Amino acid sequence: MNTMDTQPENLLEKSLKLAADEPAHRPEFFNTLLNSNVYILGTAGEADGHVNLEAGSNISIAHWQKPDGTPVIPFFSSLQTLQQSIDSEQSYLEIPARSLFEITLGALLCLNPKSPYGKEFFPQEVHNLLADAVGQTATQRTVEKETNVLLGQPTEYPSQMIHSLAQLLAKHSNVKRAFLALMHDASSDQKPHLIIGIEADGEFEQVMREAGSVAADLAPDGEPVDLYRVCEGESGLSDYFLKQTTPFYERSWGSKLRSLFGLGKA
Repeated sequence: MNTMDTQPENLLEKSLKLAADEPAHRPEFFNTLLNSNVYILGTAGEADGHVNLEAGSNISIAHWQKPDGTPVIPFFSSLQTLQQSIDSEQSYLEIPARSLFEITLGALLCLNPKSPYGKEFFPQEVHNLLADAVGQTATQRTVEKETNVLLGQPTEYPSQMIHSLAQLLAKHSNVKRAFLALMHDASSDQKPHLIIGIEADGEFEQVMREAGSVAADLAPDGEPVDLYRVCEGESGLSDYFLKQTTPFYERSWGSKLRSLFGLGKA
């Protein structure tokens, strides 16, 4: 019998499964991972098991090989998951995931490589995570002069991306509405691309990072997706979203009350 089937899942394992099945949960998974302890095969000097790493610690970490020969560092969400992934007794270390990422920066890592749910972490992705970029790199653009753009609705609706974005935005109580459009700036873009407008109160950076990560994962054909903050009373894109489109996500007072009384979520 599979060990994972006889052991209760910890918070990290539950979060990993949710993230694998629904991209809206991936930002939360990354945050959970960075605040969790994980297990690696290796030693710290003469010690193994749970250790406190200090500056200058002599640590040895085991590497595995992928089928194509690429070296990869395996790490595991629980001791039980580690034990089911090896067929002989080996030394192991329990360390914070953030510390593991910091001391192996530049290497390829894989979480739970022999389990039904796992994930590879490439060097640039790890760098972004340590910089609180939710695994994706976003590019900020500032329009410095008045620009004419064409706006409309896509003929092929990106249903999966919009479904996941709506689930993600429901986790942020300050998000009021979100909109979708197709935009073409002929002065800088060869073809139109999707743009997501988000109307929110207060702090917006985390919403932007997480929404950008989900949109990047699910954008049709890997095309770029712009995100834009919608503000009441502003002209241009805000005016278009608010007056000429229907939001794909809207947080209503009714849904807030249902959530408060445990009867549902937005």
